[in-house]
Amino acid sequence: MTEPLNTAFTPIDQATWARREYFYYFTKMMPTGFSLTVNLDITKLLAWTREHGVKFNAAYLYLVSHCLTNHPEMRVGRVDEQLVTFDVVHPSYTIIHDDHSMSNLWTAYTADFATFNQNYLADLAQYGQQPGPMPKAPQSSNLFTIGSLPWVNFTAYTPLPFTPLQTFQPIFQAGKFTVTGSQTIMPLSITIHHAVADGYHVSTLFNDLQADFNQPEQLLN
Repeated sequence: MTEPLNTAFTPIDQATWARREYFYYFTKMMPTGFSLTVNLDITKLLAWTREHGVKFNAAYLYLVSHCLTNHPEMRVGRVDEQLVTFDVVHPSYTIIHDDHSMSNLWTAYTADFATFNQNYLADLAQYGQQPGPMPKAPQSSNLFTIGSLPWVNFTAYTPLPFTPLQTFQPIFQAGKFTVTGSQTIMPLSITIHHAVADGYHVSTLFNDLQADFNQPEQLLN
């Protein structure tokens, strides 16, 4: 049995919300999002996954999801037009089929990596070759988009929606690894709505994520 999808949330009282004026400004007066790409050192994490026979993508999805549990500004969403902060957000990630078409799958985040990894592998086995953009239902409002482009190393990546952005969860995209000396580097971009996060929040998130990548042994805890 796969892990149940946690959709619990706390309503945001906009009358007392510290970010109320910024949210109004960046959604009504000057709707804005921004994207930032950084190079992360994945040397220790990559070595750990190879040593333990774990797919790197599973560790990547888990650690980003885990990091977001400590950043409430990255878990803002809407439920029936009510602005909320979700307890957790779950990764909706890209997979590539044998014919090079793609789909998005999601796996429920759980704090236990072994359980998450088991569910991730089960999702790949069940849905990995099913056609269509979203073969696994249901699509929850607390999914966040995370993917990778393992064929190209980039310095910037920016999704361009063709309609006004109505969601606030971050979008992540990783690029091709490069080896520099003894380090393996992975570019990782984040795109986020400015209504919920500023440069400080994104910088703090990346610093925390790098710290997690440097301590892969925590995946066994």
